[in-house]
Amino acid sequence: MKIQITLTCPQCKSTNIVKNGKKTKKQNYLCNACSRQFIGDHALSYKGAHSNTIALIMRMLVRGCGIRDISVILNISLSKVLKTLEKQQVVFQPKHSFYDKLEVDEFWTYVGKKHHKLRLIYAYHRESGEIVAWVFGKRNTKTVRELWYKIEALGIKWGGLLTDNWKSFKRAFSNTHHVIGKEGTKGIEGNNCRLRHRIRRAFRQTCCFSKKMENHIKAFELAFYYINYGHI
Repeated sequence: MKIQITLTCPQCKSTNIVKNGKKTKKQNYLCNACSRQFIGDHALSYKGAHSNTIALIMRMLVRGCGIRDISVILNISLSKVLKTLEKQQVVFQPKHSFYDKLEVDEFWTYVGKKHHKLRLIYAYHRESGEIVAWVFGKRNTKTVRELWYKIEALGIKWGGLLTDNWKSFKRAFSNTHHVIGKEGTKGIEGNNCRLRHRIRRAFRQTCCFSKKMENHIKAFELAFYYINYGHI
């Protein structure tokens, strides 16, 4: 009885695969479409090297799983999960050139220790559910102005900015159509709840946190990408 295995390239997903010698006594393969060399999953004893592992890690990161949970569930090393997070690169583009209203709010997080507070301040479009722009920093007017500059740099147009009554919003958004009131920020408040379900570092009463600022920001940006585009 013969068992037939269909191989796909881990890079371009092509099935145009040929054998290409052996490495460490394991069959090596070559993709004729993109010239990627790889060892088939069937020959790999370490699950961290399987072709779909990175996709699984990224999907679990944006579905509320912590680093150690992913390591245990997938039976891979902690360093594999951390390296996947550190190496991730996602590119954001605004979905629209005009937004009728953008809701802006702040979101409390921390890095390393709970007294090392880091504020996420971001702009959200309720109708499309898109996180349009964001910044991380201290809870002050300077950070809000950084968000303002980032929104302007995107080259988009908007009808108005909706915020709560925080004085830093009043100062930074004084030169645009600015609407103050909790009625206008219901959408972003609901999205805050969604973020707390998607990102383990943002869970209420969580003991999961980032030791490095870069990893903290990348974990959030992965979730933003997943929310905006529906996939990783």
